[in-house]
Amino acid sequence: MKQIKLSLLFLLLGVATLSAQPRRYFDKIFNDVAVQTDITYSTNATILLLTQFGQAVPQQLKMDVYSPAGDTETNRPLVVMMHTGNFLPPQVNGGCSGTIKDADNVAMARRLAQMGYVVAVADYRIGWNPIASTQTERVYTLINAAYRGVQDSRTCARFFRKSHANGNPYGIDPNKLIMWGIGTGGYISFATATLDTITDTYIPKFLTPQGPMVLEFLSGDVDGTKVGINPGVPGLPFPAGDTLNYPNHVGFNSRFNLCVNLGGALGDLSWIDPGDSPMISFHNPTDPFAPCETGIVLVPPPVNLPVVEVTGSCGAQPVFNAEGINNVFINANFQDPLSVKARSINGNIEGFYPFLGNDSSPWAFSSGLSPYGVAGTNCDTASVAAGIYIDTIMTYFAPRACAVLGLGADCTVSSIKQLDQIEVGMTARPNPAVTDITLQTDSAFPMLHIELVDVAGRLVRTFYEVNNNQYTIPRAGLDAGMYFARVTFKEGVVTQKIMLR
Repeated sequence: MKQIKLSLLFLLLGVATLSAQPRRYFDKIFNDVAVQTDITYSTNATILLLTQFGQAVPQQLKMDVYSPAGDTETNRPLVVMMHTGNFLPPQVNGGCSGTIKDADNVAMARRLAQMGYVVAVADYRIGWNPIASTQTERVYTLINAAYRGVQDSRTCARFFRKSHANGNPYGIDPNKLIMWGIGTGGYISFATATLDTITDTYIPKFLTPQGPMVLEFLSGDVDGTKVGINPGVPGLPFPAGDTLNYPNHVGFNSRFNLCVNLGGALGDLSWIDPGDSPMISFHNPTDPFAPCETGIVLVPPPVNLPVVEVTGSCGAQPVFNAEGINNVFINANFQDPLSVKARSINGNIEGFYPFLGNDSSPWAFSSGLSPYGVAGTNCDTASVAAGIYIDTIMTYFAPRACAVLGLGADCTVSSIKQLDQIEVGMTARPNPAVTDITLQTDSAFPMLHIELVDVAGRLVRTFYEVNNNQYTIPRAGLDAGMYFARVTFKEGVVTQKIMLR
């Protein structure tokens, strides 16, 4: 990641990002998370086994539900999280990702649950042909895969609203739903926020001489509430009578109140309308496969085939801002360090945090070198490095979710008085340090919690509920260099510079 100037960093550090005590929906206030696994939220038609069965076949769609253990609140916001994977199973897409068990999904879901959210990491129907001999077929299969993903996300929303009407076993607020897409799931999140009707896809790049690529009589409506059957139209890759959509939980609202994308892209800017859901985006501006501006989606190596023109966060978020969709963020006038930094590098727009660097998905990691047993895989297991980016994602997301969903009387993070190191008796020893470093203060000034920030402005460690005058920060794999310990006291905040050799 590109480093910001130290003068700017000190300016950012001068704005406190945490209130005196951890807050629900902002901080990790629960230690334990309860997980309900492999819950079926719908059954629908998958084309993944089309070559094997000659038709679409029913597939149970599963989810794992994470909630804060021991929580007494029963009216909580819900996050529906959809994984990456190129709309293909791990055995085809490279072997490191592609299911609800992906390690980064689990880490983010647990983090959100510790903050007080209920999180459903949900499966969706996959299947398309990235190696088709013609670009038209690649576009046709991809737009239909994305369309099914939108149907599945909205079906999941209806499942939970139906569950709320039938006793609310998951303890959710049906008026506070968030769609969260990671990688390929980011395409679904963008479309879930903007695709109002199937006719939105009736634009030149999704048309053929025979007509639209997405057909309502075959695939059902965009919410997935209408049955889709091939009446015998010639030329379709499905037999007469084949059903491509089974309606689930009809009669309940399909809408999300907020959408989040980590990568991915929007099918077309024309889909954006003023009444769409607000959008929070995280994206690498140099992502070669899911373009951040307007560009062509490429099938990842070793294929490298072009598919279709889309627009990522860099191009879409200015339109979300211009259309007033993100006014709730703009009007909040967030002045915390991450918000200030984001606006300084994203063109002064709201709702978009760019991750600079060479990694198109720096939040991603795997639980092992071969998490899905695919021979020859060598997956990235750098969970500590990914955790730094996940911390940034959560810190940027929290106040915006609060503003959209009304999760508190004050959705900004309160400004706290800047204290002097001498005033609290702050020392750091040894400094520079080779291994661990110990912070100590006068007995009248116990430390409440500590954030460790690197010179690029990234939050690399957080230590809550310190409540002591002495605390040892473990080196734990941190690279050599300069860091800043932002220490919160009842009376205010002190920033202590430390060096690791």
